[in-house]
Amino acid sequence: MRSIFAGVDEVGRGALAGPVVASIVSFSSHIYIKGIADSKSLTPKKRELLFLEIIKKAEIGIGIVNERVIDEINILQASLRAMEQAFIDITRKRRISYLFVDGPIRPNVSCPSIQIVKGDERNIYIAAASIVAKVIRDRIMLIYDRFFPHYGFREHKGYPTKSHLRILERSGPCIIHRYSYKPVRERMR
Repeated sequence: MRSIFAGVDEVGRGALAGPVVASIVSFSSHIYIKGIADSKSLTPKKRELLFLEIIKKAEIGIGIVNERVIDEINILQASLRAMEQAFIDITRKRRISYLFVDGPIRPNVSCPSIQIVKGDERNIYIAAASIVAKVIRDRIMLIYDRFFPHYGFREHKGYPTKSHLRILERSGPCIIHRYSYKPVRERMR
């Protein structure tokens, strides 16, 4: 039986609002998707195009942990939980032999995992997972922007930009902010 590889990455660890999202991507070795790279190095338009191609040609698993859980268990544990949820999701469709993980963290999964520092730059499976996770999280933040338009989630996606910090200073946090994060705590009213 041939080995089936997959890569996992998460996005949203440094954000002040919204969930952390993990994605696992697995595709056959004969599949080639031109342009896959670390999601941070791609334009939003290029990420969207690659996302559509990846979800057509690969199996994916998604894990999402919201801001309340992040506040309860911390971002590292929430990131691991999201990765583990993504692994459970993908194994409903495909058995994974080896999981490539971005960074030094080790999710609790039922197959060997290989940790790769800067894996989203060095491993095609992790890079594909970073694209899927980023597009999904960005879409979630666009939905939140409709409910909380004055926070500017459409632009900064919850990350601690100067404009986001100014809005927090003026208005305080909303219900999707991570209250355990110092920049949010300092601006609570």
